[in-house]
Amino acid sequence: MYSVSDKNINYLMRNWSDSQSGRIQLGSDAHKQMFCRFLLETHHPYKPEEIKWPKLSPEVMEQVAKIPIWDIAIQTEGRASIRVATYAKTITDKLLRAALDMDASEEARHKIALGQLVVAYNILIAPEPDYLAPKDAEWAWLVTGYSECIDSFFAFGLFESAKRFGFFPAELVEIFEPVVQEEARHILFFVNWVAWHRHNLRWWKRPLFFIRTFAVWVFLIWERISIVRGLDDQGEMQDANFAVTGSKQMGINIQPKELFELCLIENKRRMEGYDYRLLRPAIVPFIVQLACKFMKGT
Repeated sequence: MYSVSDKNINYLMRNWSDSQSGRIQLGSDAHKQMFCRFLLETHHPYKPEEIKWPKLSPEVMEQVAKIPIWDIAIQTEGRASIRVATYAKTITDKLLRAALDMDASEEARHKIALGQLVVAYNILIAPEPDYLAPKDAEWAWLVTGYSECIDSFFAFGLFESAKRFGFFPAELVEIFEPVVQEEARHILFFVNWVAWHRHNLRWWKRPLFFIRTFAVWVFLIWERISIVRGLDDQGEMQDANFAVTGSKQMGINIQPKELFELCLIENKRRMEGYDYRLLRPAIVPFIVQLACKFMKGT
C-alpha cells in the first residue's frame, strides 16, 4: 500500500533527471525517450480507494461543500481520461503509448478521488454525463493538453493561496498535493510531445498542424469567455468561473495581481525539480507576466 503522504515517493515524483547526458535535440528519439520516461518514472502509485478522508468539523465541511467546482472538476477529469485514452490507441510506438496510457489512467484516478471526496463529505453535484470517445482523437488530445496548460497554471496559485490562508485543512492539503503535482507532470509531458510531434511531421504537414493548434487556442479562449459570461456550451447558466474568481469564492482576500504572481512562482516551483532539458509550458506564463507588468503600470 502506498499512501499519498509517502515522503520518499512524493520526493521522487517531484525530482527527476534523465540518465542520458549532454544536449538533447528537440524532436529526436532521445527527446521522446526522455519525456516518456519522465512521466512513467515519476508516477505516484497511490490508490484512491485507500485514501483515508479526514473528519472535518461541520463548519469546514460546509465551507468545502460550497466551492462550486466539484461537479465540474469530476466531469473535466472524466472527459480528459477518455480523450487521452482514445488518442493513445492511435499510437503504435510502445514507449509513447505506455506514457499516454499512464496519463489517461492518472486522469481517471483524479476523477475517482474527487468522486470519493464528494461522497465522504456529502457534497451534492450535478449528474454526470456519458463520457464518449471523441471522433477526432488528435483534436481532443490537443484540446485536453492545452486546456490543462491553462487551468493547471491557475490551479497552482489557487491551491497555494488556499494553503496559506488555511482554507483547506492540512489533512486535505496532504491528500491533494500529489494530485496537483500530477497535473504539472501532465502539462510538462504534453508540451514536450507537441515539440517532438511537430519536428517529426513531414514539412508539408507542419502548416496544417500549426493551423490546428491555433484553432485549439481560439476554441479554448472562446470557451473561457463563455465561462466568464456564465454560459456553458448549451447556453445554460453555470457558476464555473473558478480560475477567474476562485479566490473570492473561497473567501480568500487576494488581489488579482498577487494571485497571478503566486501562480508564476508556483508554476516555476512545481517544474524546477525536473530535468532542465525538458521544455516548460511557456504560453500562459508569458501572457500572465505581461499582464502583471501592465498591472504594475496602472
